[in-house]
Order: sequence, then C-alpha cells, then structure tokens
Amino acid sequence: MAEFLPFTRPTIDEATIAGVADVLRSGWITSGPQVKSFEAALSRYCGGRPVRCFNSGTATLAVALRLAGVGAGDEVITTPLSWVASANVVLEVGARPVFVDVEARTRNIDLGAVEKAVTPATRAIIPVDLAGLPVDRDWLYDIAQRHALRVIEDAAQSCGASWRGKALGTFGDFVSFSFHANKNITSAEGGALVLPDESLVARCEALRLQGVMRTGEDGMDVEEPGGKYNLTDVAARIGLGQLAHLEPVTQRRRELARRYFQHWDRTLGCELPPEDYGQSNWHMFQVVLPQRVERARFIAGLRDEGIGVGVHYPAMHLFKLYRRLGWREGQFPQAERIGRSIATLPLFPAMRDSDVDRVCQAASKVIKKMVTVTN
Repeated sequence: MAEFLPFTRPTIDEATIAGVADVLRSGWITSGPQVKSFEAALSRYCGGRPVRCFNSGTATLAVALRLAGVGAGDEVITTPLSWVASANVVLEVGARPVFVDVEARTRNIDLGAVEKAVTPATRAIIPVDLAGLPVDRDWLYDIAQRHALRVIEDAAQSCGASWRGKALGTFGDFVSFSFHANKNITSAEGGALVLPDESLVARCEALRLQGVMRTGEDGMDVEEPGGKYNLTDVAARIGLGQLAHLEPVTQRRRELARRYFQHWDRTLGCELPPEDYGQSNWHMFQVVLPQRVERARFIAGLRDEGIGVGVHYPAMHLFKLYRRLGWREGQFPQAERIGRSIATLPLFPAMRDSDVDRVCQAASKVIKKMVTVTN
C-alpha cells in the first residue's frame, strides 16, 4: 500500500530547524528577541498595524473580547460551525454566545441572520472564515457600524487570504490568527492578535502575562488579572521561518484545490466548496457528503485506502455545554446538516498532484461501494 496520506502535515525547512537550534543554544528560549522579530514581521505583513503574539489563537480571541469591553451581561454573535473555541472564549469573559445559522454555499456565518439577532445586549460579532474562505467583510462591517458593534475576526484559518485585493489583517477591527500545527503557517502552537490602534498595546501586553505592567528598571504593578499567554522564542523562530513562505504556500494550496475540482467525480452527489482561487487561502478542502453516505464509514473506508480524513466541525450548539445554555437541535438547520456530513480531505503544500488524484479516486471508490451496499 502507498504511504499513508494525512489530511494535513506541516513543512518545516532546514533553515528554520537550524534557527530553532540556534535559539535553544542561545539560552533565551521563552519570550524574547525572536518574539519581537516575529511581531515586527507580522506587523509589516499587516500593513504596519500593531500585532502581538500569543501562545494560541484561542488566547487572542479572549484577550480581544476583553480589550473590546465585552463582559458579563453582554451578547456576542457567532457561528455554530467552527472549532468550539470561537464560543468558549465568550463564556470565558462572562458573556453569552448567540449563535446564528450559516450559509449553505459558503458555510460561513449568515450575515442576514446576524442582523436579525442583534439586541440591545449585543456588543460584538465573531465571524469565522471557515477553511480560509473570507466572510463578506463589506457586509460584516456595515452591520457592525450601523449597530455600534465590535468585530473580532476569527481568522484562525485564513492567514494569507484576502478580501477584494486586501490581505486579511491589513484592515478592520481586531483580527485573530492561529499558528497551530495544522494551519497554513505554524509556530507549532501560537497565535497573533492584530490590534485596531496603538493605544491598546500596553493593556494587550499586560493581559498576555498576568496583568503585569512594568515601569523603569524595577517598577511593577497589576491593575487587573491577566493570563499566561506569552509565546516562546522557540515557537516564534518557527513562525518567522514559516511566514517567509506564506505566499508560495498559499499559491500551492490554490493549485491543489483547483486539481480537486478538476478530478472530483461530480456524480457522487457531494457538495463542494465555492471555487475561489483569488481570496481563499484554501486552508482545507472540505466536501459535504450525501445524506445516504455515513461519514464514519467514509472515514474508515478512506483510512483503509491509506488516506486520512478530518472532521471540521460538528455544530457546536449541540454539544452538552451549549445545550445546557438552552440551544437545541433544529435551530440552525444548515449548520446541523453540514456539521453531520462535512469531511476534510488532504490538502497541504508538500502534496503531489498525484496525491490529489489518489484521494479523488479513493473517495469515488468508497462512496460508490457504500451506496451500492445501501441500495
């Protein structure tokens, strides 16, 4: 059998590996000069906006909510079709997540439903760019402006994506990136928060590390509690090496996505994502399986063919945590339908064109066999 093909795999070049070794030898392995260099490089990428790095994309979302003044009694509108962190951070700051359904075609948050969900208690929106496909930023910020809402862009999956020719992170309110191991660029674990203005930098840095504010040579004070969210220099050095390759990585992902569309068997009845090669960074290639195809059996069938499949994501409002808060089945039919049947197929820059062909052939074989058995 051919080598197992995972649904994602990071590529770390030898120069980055050598750079990490240099950091380890330097004796300064926690937050230090490499973090500052990574932040400066990210700021340049984001058009000069202030950027601060964290140990996860989740931490950036939680801190952004606090910087935006969201707290107890407030509501934050978000999508149920995302990694659960997108809503957990709202609970973490004492606010209430308010879910709305997603669009069937893009699988992103339905902005028309967002508008209808705004109440006097609404303070912010957390849109998620699922699989790296940007939410409509024009419509999003129009809603936010008319209702005086803050926006915390969950761009965890969309570093390298753009909206109408502008790279995500170069405009807007708060923008949160993730550099987890499965992202388009990684720092092993980590994230970055793009801030709307310089006035928030000091408090952002304090919230990142226990709320500590330093002055002079030995001055230290704490006005509010923070977390332990700092990025290490080891991770930052990985991130620096990865950021240098962001553009070619994005282009290769788009080439692989194009090949999926060219070779996918359209008779299988799967729903394919929007065929966007200009704005999406193609963080994932996801298909929604036909109702008659059981996802667990599909995953097992592809694994038998030596191919890994991911699940991103079940509709989170149906998790026990959110059911206890009053959410229930049937409220968001599109998110629930997609969440039951969505499957993430292999897509990463080191893949060969022939790997895409292999996935398409295997998927066709497995689905046709399942449908035949069912009938």
